[in-house]
Amino acid sequence: MWAQIGAWLPDSPADFFAELFSADTLLVLLDIALIAFLVYKVLMFIRGTRGMQLLKGFVVLVIFSALSNWLHLKTVGWLLDKMWASLFVAIPVVFQPELRRMLEQLGRGHFFRTSAQLREEELCRAVEKLVRGVENLSRSSIGALVVIERQTGLNDLVEGAVPIDGLVSEELLTSIFYPHSPLHDGAAVLRGERIVAACAVLPLSDSPHLDKDLGTRHRAAVGITESTDALAVVVSEETGAVSLAADGRLRRCLSAEELRAALLKELLKELRPEPPESAS
Repeated sequence: MWAQIGAWLPDSPADFFAELFSADTLLVLLDIALIAFLVYKVLMFIRGTRGMQLLKGFVVLVIFSALSNWLHLKTVGWLLDKMWASLFVAIPVVFQPELRRMLEQLGRGHFFRTSAQLREEELCRAVEKLVRGVENLSRSSIGALVVIERQTGLNDLVEGAVPIDGLVSEELLTSIFYPHSPLHDGAAVLRGERIVAACAVLPLSDSPHLDKDLGTRHRAAVGITESTDALAVVVSEETGAVSLAADGRLRRCLSAEELRAALLKELLKELRPEPPESAS
């Protein structure tokens, strides 16, 4: 065995490095890097969309197909072979929205942006839609509570709430918090650009520093920001005033511009870390 290994190894370190950095080796490494980059961009592109769930089902079929070949399950293998033939025809139809959006972004040059840039664009769009929806609710004096997930996961809240999984919009927020809607009690949970759940129950703050005139929504907003790094936007049902809770503190009576600026400052600082102060 050692003789075989010795025959495989280069005669000298110089020969080894010459072979390592040869044109053929560099082309193979470039080929692998490009494929890895494209797979990564596709996964980042379909993350959080219906395409990700379809991709998971596709992976399950691949695993079943490999297992059937390994175990020599002829009937299962025959069914899967027939299924693959139809899947290659159905994939462009099933993934049509994702493929169309991918080609549009490829043409605009957005496809090759970094994940931080894509995340920043997503946050800006979500903040703008949220502010418009909150402004509409405020004008109508419709009480609302929206929790924005950050680094700390809120799966405990989502699992006990009503699943929504819809893009945030003025219409969706109004329909959720409309007084006669069965979902208006509790909080809506915002993750990225999507409202993942509504009617979530939040822990109430028992801080003695809060004003006595604050209602349940405001105390729940402060409570969730005391135990997590989430942000909470509250619309008062009595006055229509808009408040923002962060780090256990409540900023009240914010205008649309102030709310937008505060949300962007809190959410984007995670993507734009401040440079370390230079020693004086």
